[in-house]
Amino acid sequence: MTDELRLGMFLLQNHIFWVIFCGMKTQNATVNDVETIYSLISHYAQFDKMLFRSKAYIFDNLQMFSVAEIDGKVVGCCALQVIWADLAEIKSLAVADEYQNKGIGKALVEKAVEQAKNLGVKKVFALTLEPAFFEKHGFAIVNKKTLPMKVWSDCAKCTKQDNCDETAVEKTLV
Repeated sequence: MTDELRLGMFLLQNHIFWVIFCGMKTQNATVNDVETIYSLISHYAQFDKMLFRSKAYIFDNLQMFSVAEIDGKVVGCCALQVIWADLAEIKSLAVADEYQNKGIGKALVEKAVEQAKNLGVKKVFALTLEPAFFEKHGFAIVNKKTLPMKVWSDCAKCTKQDNCDETAVEKTLV
C-alpha cells in the first residue's frame, strides 16, 4: 500500500469518525434557526462568495432550508428550490468556517438531493464558485445557458450579473 493511499484511508476514517463522534445531524430548518442561517449566509455574502439573503427572504422561504447541527448548534445550511416539475436548485449552501472539510456540506447536499427525489424532481443544479466540491458528489459541470430562464431570477439581484464567475453544476437523479 502506498503512502498516499494510507494517508487517504486515514483521512477518510478520521472524517467518518468525526461526523459520527460529533453527532452531526441534518434537519429541516425552523424559525429558531433563522438568525444563524442569516449569519452564515451574510458571512459569505460579504466576501462575494454567495448571494445575500435578507431575514425576510429566509422567513418567507424557510420551508426550503435545511440545517446541519452539532450538539444543538447550527453549523451549516442549504436550501432546495423547486424550479419546475423536473428541476430544482440547491442554493445558499454555507458551513461555518470552523466546521469546513468535515462532511457537513456533503451531508446538506445529500439531504437536498434526497428531498428532490422525494418530490419527484429528476434533476438538481447549483450555481457555485466551488464546482470541484459538487463534482466529488456526482454533479457534472454544464453550460449555464442550458438552464431555463426561470433560473436567472436571482441573477437579476446579483452585483456580478454582467460578469458572473459561478459555474453551473447538475446531477440527474435516479
